[in-house]
Amino acid sequence: MADQIPENGKVPENGKASKPKIVCSLTGKEYSRGAVVSIATVMPSLVERIRKDYPDLKDDAFVSRKELDRYRTLYVTELLRDESGDVSEIEKQVAESLATHETLAENVEEEFSAKRSVGEILSDGLAQFGGSWTFLIVFAAFLGIWMLYNSYRAGAAFDPYPYILLNLILSTIAAVQAPIIMMSQRRQEEKDRLRSLNDYRVNLKAELEIRHLHEKIDHLINKQWQRLAEIQSLQLDKLAERRK
Repeated sequence: MADQIPENGKVPENGKASKPKIVCSLTGKEYSRGAVVSIATVMPSLVERIRKDYPDLKDDAFVSRKELDRYRTLYVTELLRDESGDVSEIEKQVAESLATHETLAENVEEEFSAKRSVGEILSDGLAQFGGSWTFLIVFAAFLGIWMLYNSYRAGAAFDPYPYILLNLILSTIAAVQAPIIMMSQRRQEEKDRLRSLNDYRVNLKAELEIRHLHEKIDHLINKQWQRLAEIQSLQLDKLAERRK
């Protein structure tokens, strides 16, 4: 079957007629078929939010995906504001990710490790070593050897009892180790805070996604039930006609 020729009698350079455009009912702009969505397939609560701004929106209208994403963000933001009274920056990020279908989960370990300086890496290593059994065993062996040597060498001992030099070394180690451990603990707290924020974003998005999924399923079930009811009505009419 020959291709149809446009009314103006001109055929495009590629030899094929251009695909028809669909007008977005919100912006009035033309889009390709893949760039628009039928309003009948959108969840009812989102349609109600759009109709607040466009009360004349028809049931068979089409909306561009860009505008639909914008209204999804707006809908989720207003939903969170109604529930909590205010919307934080994290909740805004969740609303935007829902509209754009972006992934929120992050690897906190990689993100945190990438920002550490050389001093922070050294302090974390020292704090980790200072809180290990290896450090305790090595340090206990060092103290035992020191005290035994200076106890049995008598006059040749370089640090006789009461081990004043050893006490000085221990005091110095304690004075240096304490701030190193505190710095490491502070960074661990920061890492835990980032991890908890990431968990909150992911859990909030999952909760909203599940809520929207339930609404979509209910919408599809109701729509399918209407179609089944119409088909059943037609079948009953045909049976009634045959009986006559």
